[in-house]
Amino acid sequence: MGAIVALLADDPLGAAREDPGDTQTYDTAYERVESDPGQHLVVADRDGTVVGTLQLSIIPGMSRRGATRSVIEGVRVARDERGSGLGTELVTWAVDESRRLGATLVQLTSDATRTDARRFYERLGFVASHVGLKLALDD
Repeated sequence: MGAIVALLADDPLGAAREDPGDTQTYDTAYERVESDPGQHLVVADRDGTVVGTLQLSIIPGMSRRGATRSVIEGVRVARDERGSGLGTELVTWAVDESRRLGATLVQLTSDATRTDARRFYERLGFVASHVGLKLALDD
């Protein structure tokens, strides 16, 4: 679990959001993800080292004629693996798995400051079609 959290924390945004020392929080989160059949936590391993991760969520819905959609989030690739094609491989897997599971739409968000990530997703066919809004529910 620690290797996944380390990847999530390995950039300025993640460093501000994640706390790799808080193992209990991440263990509890992992148990919730693992027990939900609509959640898929993917880990890329190279020679026993975690080098990439993403989470794929399958969400049944009423809109779009009862469409099932998927959400890709938490995409991270280890610094020394960036540019190797691993990110493309992970996202392509997520799109293919979404299709296999009956989703008709794949969504993702990327922080507005991550311009390289946006270009990466656009190269893979994603279109910036909506404006996303968030409301933090923290204390």
